Amino acid sequence: MTAEESAQVFRLAYVPGVMPAKWVRVFEERRPGVAVELVDCPAADVARRLRAGLVDAALARPDVGDVDGLSVIRLYDEVPVAVVPKDHVFTAVDEVAAADLAGEQYLLPDDDVLGWTGNPGTVIEHRPETTAAAVELVAAGLGVLVVPMSLARLHHRRDLTYRPLADGPAASVGLLWVAAAGDAPTPELVEEFIGVVRGRRPGSSRGQSEPAPKRSAKEKAAARRASLEASGKVPPRPAKGGKSSGRSQPSKGRRRTGR
Repeated sequence: MTAEESAQVFRLAYVPGVMPAKWVRVFEERRPGVAVELVDCPAADVARRLRAGLVDAALARPDVGDVDGLSVIRLYDEVPVAVVPKDHVFTAVDEVAAADLAGEQYLLPDDDVLGWTGNPGTVIEHRPETTAAAVELVAAGLGVLVVPMSLARLHHRRDLTYRPLADGPAASVGLLWVAAAGDAPTPELVEEFIGVVRGRRPGSSRGQSEPAPKRSAKEKAAARRASLEASGKVPPRPAKGGKSSGRSQPSKGRRRTGR
């Protein structure tokens, strides 16, 4: 490990509901001398922090906000769900369709990440500032909330539940970073992290213009499984020697900060 590498810090922002632990764990294994700084970031502030150089990259929803001048790798689509009280009629079925929302009062928070314009429900005039505030109003019986499954899990309450929305809007999750200007190369640590999320083997990270290497069927299956786990479509596999808690936890000793 060089003195220069030991002084390096990789600052990774992530938005609510996105769990970066599995990618960060692989990155730390490949670059043990680099400190990873995780930055919990509101979805609407991701682009500003990237352009200002406050973070090096971000795991976010690229369809939310302005992404001009940013490079994006889309990783997976999140499952949309309808959040309702536990005594709601939706709880009688395993999933609902958009048409089932007709006649329902629909809550639309200011930090909505879906941008769904085809909801047949009646949008309540009052718009809560945050998804967390909207969840509180659902618990009070004021309406239904449609969000990615990850946000429904993040704001879980015992008196609420959710059902997948079969034909609802999907929210993409991707890796974002500032696009290189002209012939300038992508920063080394960003390129390394790109290699991690793309499933490249150690030492194979390179510019986007080069073709991706062919992967074995086993590697493709592992990458597919990771995307499905991240999107909530399948439960995480139990860890060796014990059962999985279903939640990714930050590595011991890693700094976590909000700005």
